[in-house]
Amino acid sequence: MTLQARDLTVQFPGAAAPALREVTLDIAAGSFTVLVGPSGSGKSTLLYCLAGLLQPTDGQVVDDGVPVTGPHPRRGMAFQRDILFSWMSVESNIRFALRANGVPARDHPAWVRELLTAVGLPLDVGGRRPSQLSGGMRQRVGLARMLAGEPDVMLMDEPFAALDAQTRLRMQDLVVDLWSRLRRTVLFVTHDVDEAIRLSDRIVVLADGHIRSTIDNPLPRPRPADSLADLAGYSELRRWLHHQLDTNTKITTSKEH
Repeated sequence: MTLQARDLTVQFPGAAAPALREVTLDIAAGSFTVLVGPSGSGKSTLLYCLAGLLQPTDGQVVDDGVPVTGPHPRRGMAFQRDILFSWMSVESNIRFALRANGVPARDHPAWVRELLTAVGLPLDVGGRRPSQLSGGMRQRVGLARMLAGEPDVMLMDEPFAALDAQTRLRMQDLVVDLWSRLRRTVLFVTHDVDEAIRLSDRIVVLADGHIRSTIDNPLPRPRPADSLADLAGYSELRRWLHHQLDTNTKITTSKEH
């Protein structure tokens, strides 16, 4: 297993209830796992603990056998909003990540070209500032900067939530393409059922700080957006997920579809 959460509890000061309560989860190397749940269910809190950006009140995160005590380049993070430096060009943003990863400056131009190509951006974007780019292009730059750290694990916190529908679908295609080519481990947070179905190998449903249920996604790849609903098993899986997301449904610890 690449990442393991063991009995994680997170209690924020002043909060009436824990954000996470004794959560245990194994993330297999090379898998594409999606965390889905309503707002306030603990999805982002769990992701931040796995990234090492938040220390749990109790329990432990282990990455490839090593306890997680803080961030590490092995675990890359993509946020709901891009965190690009607005005063820097796209190329300088990527170079910043390369320097942080110890890549010699002489190698930066080749790396920048490779990373921009990997995320489907033209090379002339490198000279622009983030404010000159569309939301989808900024998210692509954010992915390029994350990949500059050569992470083994890509942790993604609703990175496409603010994008329009068509751009969101294109970004989903990009992430699946990167995952299939690079074979990195992906843990992706969303509240959108169709996004969870389209992207995942495995879906983990969270509710009220608990893992309510898990399921292996039985739908074959590829899963084109315009024919997703036509795939055998799609309607049944979608109904099951909506049932699990219904807060009036009795909580189960695990479910195999």
